[in-house]
Amino acid sequence: MRAAHDIVTKILLTEKISRHMEKDNQYGFQVDGGANKVEIKRAVEQLFNVHVTKVNTMNRRGKVKRGRTRAGTTVATKRALVTLKAGEKIDVV
Repeated sequence: MRAAHDIVTKILLTEKISRHMEKDNQYGFQVDGGANKVEIKRAVEQLFNVHVTKVNTMNRRGKVKRGRTRAGTTVATKRALVTLKAGEKIDVV
């Protein structure tokens, strides 16, 4: 079993996720690419001491970037949108 800090790498703070935080009690995290929804749920519950009701994941493909000499890609990431039990929240600031 992997450590919770290895699964959840960072909290995402964007305008869209901020709207989800206020309206739907959902929080966004960048997670390890090999983590599944059950591992993400356990890691968030362990790290932040909350109850998770739902986990949605999305794989983001890296973008192709071109320089003067050759082309490369940015890093592909996996994100998780986690819904918490009503009345609970995570202090992100």
